[in-house]
Amino acid sequence: MATATDKDLERAAALFRALADPTRLGIIERLRGGEQCVCDLTDMLDTGQSRLSFHLKTLKDAGLLRDRRQGRWIYYALDPDAIAEIEAAVAAIKPSASGLRVVKRCD
Repeated sequence: MATATDKDLERAAALFRALADPTRLGIIERLRGGEQCVCDLTDMLDTGQSRLSFHLKTLKDAGLLRDRRQGRWIYYALDPDAIAEIEAAVAAIKPSASGLRVVKRCD
């Protein structure tokens, strides 16, 4: 079994920090179905554009989102590689069957 490096742990922490907000999780949920325009996300989440922009920037800075500009609109989509990183980070902390045993402590 491979152990996580400090770099792996820092990356996992950054991803989890970016996800640690209900609004950002709502954005992720809305983007599961595919790319969305900022204007659509604003309507879906019933939030102001400046608040939404802050959360989108947080997710983008963490590498969870990709964006593209088309005219005056910006479209966001989930980055599949980042989602795979989250899955791997969660899998890495899942206890193994042998990790569930009781260890007798020495006194």
